Amino acid sequence: MTNTLNGAEAMVRMLEAHGVQHIFGLCGDTTLPFYDALYRLDHGINHVLTRDERSATYMADAYSRVTGRVGVCEGPSGGGATYIIPGLIEASESSYAVLGITTDISVASYGKYPLTELDQEALMRPLTKWNTVIRRADHIPRMVRAAFRAMTTGRPGAAHLGLPYDIQYDAVDPEDVWADGKLKTYPAYRAAPEPGAAEAAIDAILSAKNPLIVCGGGVVIAGAMDELDRLARRLDIPVATSISGQGSLADTHPNCLGVVGSNGGTDETWELMEAADLVVFMGCRAGSTTTSRWEAPKLGARIVHFDSDPMVIGANYEPEVGVCGDLKLSLAAVNAELDRRGQGSDTFGGAEAIADIKRRKFAIFDRLAQSGERPMRPERVIDAMMKVLPEDATVLSDPGTSCPYYSAYYRQPKEGRYFITNRAHGALGYSLSAALGAWYGRPSSKIVAMMGDGSFGFTCGELETVCRARAPITYIVFSNSNFGWIKASQHADTDARYYNVDFSRTDQAAVAAAYGVKSWRVEDPQDLERVLTEAVNHDGPSLVDVICQPLEEANAPVRRWMG
Repeated sequence: MTNTLNGAEAMVRMLEAHGVQHIFGLCGDTTLPFYDALYRLDHGINHVLTRDERSATYMADAYSRVTGRVGVCEGPSGGGATYIIPGLIEASESSYAVLGITTDISVASYGKYPLTELDQEALMRPLTKWNTVIRRADHIPRMVRAAFRAMTTGRPGAAHLGLPYDIQYDAVDPEDVWADGKLKTYPAYRAAPEPGAAEAAIDAILSAKNPLIVCGGGVVIAGAMDELDRLARRLDIPVATSISGQGSLADTHPNCLGVVGSNGGTDETWELMEAADLVVFMGCRAGSTTTSRWEAPKLGARIVHFDSDPMVIGANYEPEVGVCGDLKLSLAAVNAELDRRGQGSDTFGGAEAIADIKRRKFAIFDRLAQSGERPMRPERVIDAMMKVLPEDATVLSDPGTSCPYYSAYYRQPKEGRYFITNRAHGALGYSLSAALGAWYGRPSSKIVAMMGDGSFGFTCGELETVCRARAPITYIVFSNSNFGWIKASQHADTDARYYNVDFSRTDQAAVAAAYGVKSWRVEDPQDLERVLTEAVNHDGPSLVDVICQPLEEANAPVRRWMG
């Protein structure tokens, strides 16, 4: 290391010190010194050039979800700073650590109406957990440390750093370039629950006749799956999840009920939600989707709430017991107390109740999945995926047609983050680009991304990035020539008065092929499993365009449409 660093070099060294291995981003005028530093320095960071700043943040988001490390994205001033927003707010609201770096106009030109001037700090303030525009080069090291500390501790979230053009050339003392090694992964500096909280939670749970655990994404983020597995088995207690909570237990686990709520839940899984005389929320915000707009549990129900964020506990339901702390440490404390009490198993009979519910739910699914109807039923696609994909496949979905079917019916055989969807804000176009971030973070796993044809149109230009990376990702497009979720809602809510939701059919396979993706178009259900097998086994990017039944005609597992 030389005696002096400039600001751009210091930023690269600070990212290196924090263990950053990949950066996803797009070049611009204000980024020139930063890119030059990445070019000149020996740092081991792989910069992935994207075609859109939105895509860069989606890649960083999925990368963070599969690695437990901070995902880093970057873009230039002006349009770059505005385009980078969707992924930052999704990561922050979904509790994943993503750092967005936007270079900026020179501090010396503030207020002089230079090209691309905007108040980045004000723009990012409500969208991120932590945010600043750095105005002095010697502040860069401490601001990077603060950003990583904010992203990785407590409830994880996104951070933003604005890096003006001129300070990238100013001097920084290399002695100040260091990082806290604990912040390279998250959750960092885990906080244990206060004394007595775990005991109170156990007392409440054991006093119930029909308790139900409902897990959000917090269990997987904390890596608390083993602790949850031990608790569920020893008490034989049923465990449901939100969509984000999938993977808290394997779907094949005898105590795993599956997804509950208005999206991806079914009438069968909802039975236990309604029957519960005590609901234990674990790393779950008890928001509108999981509770079917607070239909259950009812206000006044008995609630035990575990979460790392004290602001979540009691936000929607009065808790009988609140346990604030890291989920892994909190569940370890619960199991330790049950050990002390000599608490065994077969307490609540959850596995038997769940087996009956799954038998009835999958009897309906299996019948529809074997249908030879054309256009193809989405159930047929999910069934084919279960037959073809390896156990450790990582599947991503946009929030449209594919998501509720996958969440309701795919039987994921492993616990952990093997299903990724952007549930916080539901922006279309997420999974196509996010899949590349997942592949960089977990290259040994088969990566599969699902989306509707509406979503495909948002970010299909990123297929060039995927082909340039030679990433063997398989894309599955559910094509029905409309924005299906909205059309189905118009069918249910406005007496099928469809307005501006249909668009022309596009040959997605032909579009993908033009980028260099090996592609198929499937209309006959009899061809699907064979084609999907070929696509999954292809040694480069592949895409299967499936002509699918539209949601308004389907039996989608969305509760307000099923009644």
